[in-house]
Amino acid sequence: MSPGPAPHVRSSASDAPAACRLLLVRHAKAVPKDVAEDFERALSDRGRADAPETGRWLAESGFAPRLVLCSPARRTRQTWQLIAPALPDVPPAVYDDRLYDAAPNVLATVLAERGAGVSRLMLVGHNTGIHELATALCGTGPPRLLDRLREGLPTSGVVVVDLPGVWESLTPGDGHLTAFWAPAH
Repeated sequence: MSPGPAPHVRSSASDAPAACRLLLVRHAKAVPKDVAEDFERALSDRGRADAPETGRWLAESGFAPRLVLCSPARRTRQTWQLIAPALPDVPPAVYDDRLYDAAPNVLATVLAERGAGVSRLMLVGHNTGIHELATALCGTGPPRLLDRLREGLPTSGVVVVDLPGVWESLTPGDGHLTAFWAPAH
């Protein structure tokens, strides 16, 4: 990972308006797995510091969701609750049990069901599913960002994907990777 926060990068392919914009956020750093039952794992000190930074980056970059879909696990709820205060207009959040540690196909199903009529969604979830969904959707984008995405999605990381269609028709490779950001460590 490069030093400092990754800049928000746009390329000419993303200048055309997208039908849908998806903000994929991996939950902030949590306490180790041996400290608590997985669903109840809380954020670590680092996670509590990084999540508000993610919110500030989203606000400064202008990536404002209209709806947030969030796993109900403690660490994802805490991540969203620490991101929200930085946003100029806090959107409603829906906690869906199916998002807990979900595979990409389940994430896509929830997006299709919950996203009808919403052009900008944020999904706060878990690896590996959220990273796998991001890499599957992103067929185009700045090569440097696509390479970083292939390497992984750090905790508190954000992947912004512009999509040409509606949530019900998510297709691998149809998305454009518009931005990728993670806190510097």
